[in-house]
Amino acid sequence: MSSKVTNPSDPLRPSEFVRIEAAALSELALRLDGPMLASFTRATDLLLQSPEGRSRIVVTGIGKSGIIARKIAATLRSTGTPAHFLHAAEAIHGDLGMLANGDTVLALSYSGETEELLRLLPTLKRMNATLIAISGCSTSTLALASDVFLDTSVSVEACPLNLAPTASTTVMLALGDALALEVSRRRGWKAEDFADLHPGGRIGRRLARVRELMHVGDALPQVASSTPMPQVIYEMSRKKLGMTTVLDGGRLAGMISDGDLRRLLERDGSHALEHTAGEIMNPHPVTISGGTLASSALALMEEKKITSLIVVGADGQVDGVVHLHDLWALELA
Repeated sequence: MSSKVTNPSDPLRPSEFVRIEAAALSELALRLDGPMLASFTRATDLLLQSPEGRSRIVVTGIGKSGIIARKIAATLRSTGTPAHFLHAAEAIHGDLGMLANGDTVLALSYSGETEELLRLLPTLKRMNATLIAISGCSTSTLALASDVFLDTSVSVEACPLNLAPTASTTVMLALGDALALEVSRRRGWKAEDFADLHPGGRIGRRLARVRELMHVGDALPQVASSTPMPQVIYEMSRKKLGMTTVLDGGRLAGMISDGDLRRLLERDGSHALEHTAGEIMNPHPVTISGGTLASSALALMEEKKITSLIVVGADGQVDGVVHLHDLWALELA
């Protein structure tokens, strides 16, 4: 790793700051592959247990470590693990009331000697809290008081004076991400679960489900097998989806598309209108469930080279129709 710069006339290139932090992350990765793996596994075990019982996960810190602690709590929540941020200074002035007996506490302090955190230790012990210490010093008061110690030490900070928390906070952040992601992986967290917690913005659009986009009720084109072709064409024109479902008792019997009509006209000419829906329908249209992600529906349409999917419920009833244009509007690409 590069030496620190103390002479302003001989500054590091900006890229060197990034390389220093990247080297610190590499050191963390090596520890996770070796001496810290057992502690990391134990920490994830504890985080997995908390949401299932009455205990909760509380992440605390102060200063730059507090900012990282807030981000770790947010990442845990974002990936399906309920977690709360507790400001260490506010905790000793009343916010300790958010702690409950048996909670799991992640405490962040690079030195492990942060006064506000150390003042919490007697209370945590009294409340039978499980303490996971994220610190750069294994012999610190915080580390020695913890149930699990996770080492975030760095050889050097990216700061030219080796003072401002830079590489050390980057390592803390990466370790917090690793904890949250491992917990979600072990819980079996899926894209569908992620979608439930991210309904807004670009992520929400990418993770929207078919049921949120499909045409239902009066907007759903539908005819019976016995419907004459003039009425079939009228229904398709009125609903403007370029297709219609063919239903018998609410259950899917088939589908008729614009392409089916063109082929019928080419084949039968002026006699095309003498048929019924059941005689020309496709009896095996492509269907999808309402819980499928919109992105998966788009991929299926592109694979099959079709513009509509019929949404069918577990009971076999037709719930709606989703059209290619509905998916394009989400800008999923």
